[in-house]
Amino acid sequence: MIVFERDKSYIMFTQDDHAQISKQIAECCKDDFYYDSKHIEEVILAIQEHDRGWIDPDKSPLWNDKSEEPFSFIDYPTDLKISFYEKGLDEVEEMSKYACLLCSLHYSSFVQDAEEPAVQEFWDIEKQRQERLYKELGIVGNEEKKETLMYHLDLLKFSDFLSLFICLHEPGDNKKKHPFFKNGFPQLFLFATDEPIIAGWENEELVSLSFSPLKSELVVKMPYKEVMKDQIEKDGLLQAFKNTPVTIRKVTFK
Repeated sequence: MIVFERDKSYIMFTQDDHAQISKQIAECCKDDFYYDSKHIEEVILAIQEHDRGWIDPDKSPLWNDKSEEPFSFIDYPTDLKISFYEKGLDEVEEMSKYACLLCSLHYSSFVQDAEEPAVQEFWDIEKQRQERLYKELGIVGNEEKKETLMYHLDLLKFSDFLSLFICLHEPGDNKKKHPFFKNGFPQLFLFATDEPIIAGWENEELVSLSFSPLKSELVVKMPYKEVMKDQIEKDGLLQAFKNTPVTIRKVTFK
C-alpha cells in the first residue's frame, strides 16, 4: 500500500493501481527510447506487473501499532514483504523470462545491502534466478544485450518513480517534496543529457517534467481511497478501508 498522510485522513493507493499507471507511462514513451524494439512488450509487461506480489495483501491493509498509522510499502514487515516479492516474481516468470529478470533486478536493488536474514536469503535466491535467466536469455557474455537490459531497468524505475510522484505528494504542492524526489529522479538518460529529471506540479492536475521521453501529453486516472482517521479509530483500519469509496485522481503529464 502507498500511503500519504493528511491532517484528518490517509490517502491510500494500492500498489497494483500504481503499477497500472506506470504501465501507461511506459506505453507513452517514444519507441526509440527502448533501444531494442523486440523487447518493448516484455518491458511494458515488467512495468505493469512489477508490484504483482502486493495484489492480495493490499486488499487487507495492516495497522502499525508502533507508529500508529497504516503500514506502507516502505515500513511493511520485512518477512511478509519478502514473501510477496517472491510470489510476484514467480508469477511474472511464468509470463515472461525477460520481464521477470527486470523485476528481479528492480527488487534486488532495494535489498542487496540489507542485513536481515530473510532479506539475505531472498537476495541469494534472486542472484541464482538472475544468473539462470541471464544464461537462458543469452545475455551472458553479450555486452550489448546487457547494456540494453540495464537501460530497460532504468525505464522500469523511471515509470515507477513518476507514478509514485503523484501518489506521494499533495496535488499542486511543490513545497513539501518527498525524500525520494528531492534531487530529481535518480535515473539518468541520454535524452536528458545525463541530468536528473525534475518533476513539478503546475497546478492540482498538471505535472511537468524537465526532460521527457513521452510522445505527447499523457492523462492518467489514479484510483485511491481517502480513509478518515476518525473512522479508523471507530471501526479499525480494515473495516474503515473497505467502507471507503474509491476516488479518482486525474493527472496530466506535460
